[in-house]
Amino acid sequence: MYRAMTAMVLAILAAWPAPAGAEVALGGYLVAREACPAPQSIRREANPGDVRLEPGRAYVLVAKNKPAATHYLIEVEGAEPPRRWVAVACGEHVLPADGSGIVAPPGGETGGGEDSGAAAGRAPAYVLAASWQPAFCEGKPDKVECATQTADRFDAGNFSLHGLWPQPRGNVFCHVPPDLVDADKAGDWARLPAPALTPQTRARLERAMPGTMSNLERHEWIKHGTCYGGDTADEYFAESVTLLDALNASPVRALFATSVGREVPAPLIREAFDEGFGAGAGDRVRIACRKDGERNLIVEMTIGLSGEIGEETALGALIAAARPTDPGCPGGVVDEVGLQ
Repeated sequence: MYRAMTAMVLAILAAWPAPAGAEVALGGYLVAREACPAPQSIRREANPGDVRLEPGRAYVLVAKNKPAATHYLIEVEGAEPPRRWVAVACGEHVLPADGSGIVAPPGGETGGGEDSGAAAGRAPAYVLAASWQPAFCEGKPDKVECATQTADRFDAGNFSLHGLWPQPRGNVFCHVPPDLVDADKAGDWARLPAPALTPQTRARLERAMPGTMSNLERHEWIKHGTCYGGDTADEYFAESVTLLDALNASPVRALFATSVGREVPAPLIREAFDEGFGAGAGDRVRIACRKDGERNLIVEMTIGLSGEIGEETALGALIAAARPTDPGCPGGVVDEVGLQ
């Protein structure tokens, strides 16, 4: 009788889910790779309803069974009970889409893997994209940030933040659920979650990036910020704005501010970069222009960077460590506010 009771107790324990204390809380999603079974119990593999994952679908992650996980606990909508265990190999652990805390997927990567630029001892590489907003608005007059632009607003006489893009170019959408990738590519940025930012960072970003009025920051975070390698969206945008602040405090911004309405040749822009950030800095800058009737407008500059970025990192040092690039257009007009 004792043996029978012992066997019954062991059977009950085996069917019971792992104790809460053994689990490790986990945030983010699991994007299924395969149609794996999703049992209620790891030990007995009991699977009420014969639930299986749907490849490509994102499931909310609750926990992993131990620090060196073999299984994830996920929420399966429509299943009874909804919390199910799946093997780690069944999917990809992705980060929270609002950047409130990047969660490392299995293997410990938080960026785009070996292509992120920091692999094999290489310093991470980036492109800082700085727009001249009046020229941008000539081609996008219906955007709210363009319709509301005034001569006394910050972006009328300073560079605006377009984005900070981890390199190489294909290093995008790192561990982002497929439905959000689809929404971003469709230009439906209002469907993307707002990045989790402190009030201070939000205020700085709205000043530096007028495109926040059209949800540009949501697009930039989902596509590029998720590959940045920092811990949060707040860190990504705070450091991006700090780099832009350095550009706006330099002779480059002074050159543009005093040349509104006039044409500025590319060699003069490169000289201003050399003056502000050291010899050779101008060789790391590419100028983008667009036609506006008879005028050729300078719309944006993309600046190569290399190295670890932090709040105290000097922009000049990051530029100096980057590779030279082709100069882009030979120069153009520095546009003024308003449709010309």
